[in-house]
Amino acid sequence: MAPSHNSWDSTLSLLTRARAGDDEALEELFARYVPVMRRWAAGRLPRGLRDLTDTPDLVQDTMLQVFKRIEGFEHRGEGAFHAYLRQAVMNRIRNEIRNAARRPHRVELDDNAADAHLSPLEAAIGTESVERYEAALQRLHDDERELVVARLELGLTYAEVAEAAGKPSSDAARMAVTRAVARLIEEMTDAPPRTD
Repeated sequence: MAPSHNSWDSTLSLLTRARAGDDEALEELFARYVPVMRRWAAGRLPRGLRDLTDTPDLVQDTMLQVFKRIEGFEHRGEGAFHAYLRQAVMNRIRNEIRNAARRPHRVELDDNAADAHLSPLEAAIGTESVERYEAALQRLHDDERELVVARLELGLTYAEVAEAAGKPSSDAARMAVTRAVARLIEEMTDAPPRTD
């Protein structure tokens, strides 16, 4: 049975042990981060590729590759490992998109089928919103960014956020997340309109 979240070693401690060859630490890191990264990656793989590549499989495969090279990871502060894993999964998704572009598309046409795809306008609005979010997220301070990502993207509870961010309680984490989200909204609202 996996240990409760409160008894888990810190990520830095587990990384140090894993880089030294401790398989148990590596397994604990894997068990801790695979579900988190699956939640983060959900919906990020384009719909058209989901029948070719299952998102949970993509995440698990990416995580296996990352953990095979764990000794090369340099811990640079709180949240660095989350960011490293997110980047690895995002790179893998980009590779899948590039690979799919090289494959010929097989399409069976049905004149009576309704178009389930987004219109160009809907796609543009969705893409612009994501771009505004990502740009606003980058303008936040590191600690604010990590709070937003932990709560909104990774879906951590306030207790988990408190532990990850070194906050004294769930209430303190909730207040910090609320302030960080307010700053994010402010940044998204104040962002200049796109010119392209």
